[in-house]
Amino acid sequence: MPQLDFRKPRLFADAALAAGETVVLERDQSNYLGNVLRLAAGDTILVFNGRDGEWQATIAGRKRPDGLHIVARTRTQDHLPDLVYVFAPLKHARLDYMVQKAVEMGASSLQPVLTRHTHVSRVNGERMRANVIEAAEQCGILSIAGVAEPIALDRYLSRREPQRLLIFCDEAAETASPWQALQSGPAPGGGIDVLIGPEGGFAEEERAMLLRQPRILRLSLGPRILRADTAAVAALALVQAALGDWTGPGSRG
Repeated sequence: MPQLDFRKPRLFADAALAAGETVVLERDQSNYLGNVLRLAAGDTILVFNGRDGEWQATIAGRKRPDGLHIVARTRTQDHLPDLVYVFAPLKHARLDYMVQKAVEMGASSLQPVLTRHTHVSRVNGERMRANVIEAAEQCGILSIAGVAEPIALDRYLSRREPQRLLIFCDEAAETASPWQALQSGPAPGGGIDVLIGPEGGFAEEERAMLLRQPRILRLSLGPRILRADTAAVAALALVQAALGDWTGPGSRG
């Protein structure tokens, strides 16, 4: 694992980064650096854009921070594992938490799906993306997870690529070792989709539709019923440990 600098603040900037370039700060970024962190011209931070790696930058500005002078690259760009987190949206703070934790756990994309028992019909994509960026800034992550528009479950299933492994976390599945199920199941050669349903559970016709999908692994998360945001962390941790980038050299797939 590369050495991370946890002492310097990190900032996401949607601009090209290269030595000698100057990045103009947005108003909220200027306020964050100047009024929240109490930084001023000449102070050093780390900046990344999800494409060009991480860079050391010096704050510029007279009365308040208004720009960044890019100095030198500190880390080269990496790439997230092909791991899509598919979920029924939650309300407000719990959705914020779920998005942040999915990013911390290495999800490359977030796909909200609407089911019969989904309690939330509208999803604030801008707020989700802000939470993605905040989690990346705080946790040393270089790549920015994608945020997809909400889609009905049946439409999502009709569009997904059949070679991808669908890990269906089903509260009605027979309780067994999820680790063993992941180890003995299909190899994720074409990427992994992890599906967590609503807290009202899947309707029977939805479960039947899911179980007809190619390359599906029906997974129990244990003997206890978990809230959806807790289930997200549990499922993604299991998948990363058994099939993802926690496995290290010689991993499956």
